[in-house]
Amino acid sequence: MGNDTVNRSTLKMDESERKQTSDSKITNMSDILRTFQVSFFAMSRLVSFPWPFLEKDLESNKSSDFILAILKQTCLHSLCQKFPPSVRFRRLFLTEIIKRQEAAGCDPLDELYDALAEVVGAEETTECYKSYLLPSGGAVSLLENVALISEGTTGLVTWEAALYLAEWALDHRQSFTDRTVLELGSGVGLTGITVCRSCGPNRFVFSDCHPSVLQKLQNNVELNGLTERTAPAVSVEELDWTAVTEETIQRIGADTVIAADVVYDPDVVGILVKLLSKILRCSGPAVLPQVLICSTIRNQETYSGFKQQLENAGISHRVITEPVSHVFPYNRDSAIELIQLYS
Repeated sequence: MGNDTVNRSTLKMDESERKQTSDSKITNMSDILRTFQVSFFAMSRLVSFPWPFLEKDLESNKSSDFILAILKQTCLHSLCQKFPPSVRFRRLFLTEIIKRQEAAGCDPLDELYDALAEVVGAEETTECYKSYLLPSGGAVSLLENVALISEGTTGLVTWEAALYLAEWALDHRQSFTDRTVLELGSGVGLTGITVCRSCGPNRFVFSDCHPSVLQKLQNNVELNGLTERTAPAVSVEELDWTAVTEETIQRIGADTVIAADVVYDPDVVGILVKLLSKILRCSGPAVLPQVLICSTIRNQETYSGFKQQLENAGISHRVITEPVSHVFPYNRDSAIELIQLYS
């Protein structure tokens, strides 16, 4: 009787342990699939993908089931059909998978070679789509240039500070909810569209000054279903920092002002500081806006010069040091700093 009780108890423990192991494996595979998907649509560097997990699965199972699952979340996903990453990126991605599948001695997978056939020989373009998956579901999809610098500007691609600021916004939605937000130097629109999609502003004003950037920005805003008639109401405005009038600032009436990766050129820093001073001065003490500047510090001398010019203009700042949730894939070794300005 006692032995039977012990055996039944042991059996239940074994079943429980097997279930926990199984659940853990499912969760782990789900996390890995999500990582593949997030990295694929953001066109992350291939070395950053979780290849060791795929190799381990292929070696232990000798099956291409997990590869098929990866394909369904990437190249075969409906988002890829609508907003495909570049031809070259998809070709390299599929080639990496095939290399690992063949090394493991698994049977060929028709869907894998069919996907490769679609991109082999396909025409390369100067533009591609990148999609940044949101925690709440859906994605911010952007048409970006393949080259980091094109048409004399760096504003046709998404930079790391924009991704960091978007993550901060997702963690601090109260800074945007029911507010009028002005973004300086919106670029292709990642931060602003994320705020519009996830943070509930009342109105959002995207701005830039380069003609090509403005056109692509307008296209991306519309691509993500945002217009003057949507909630929030959005507009894309040409804003020449050297010519912005107090009337324009008062007309916009921003409660929150944001900018990402605008402190990189020493020749522009002085113009930016004058604009920020004007924004803080025109708003008045009763409606002092929250002003947030996020920068990737590529040149310490330029960045220190920016802070010194802020001080000379009577503008104080504090560095926001709270960690942000990791939502988007990018190089987190970069020196990124977010500051809030005060008049």
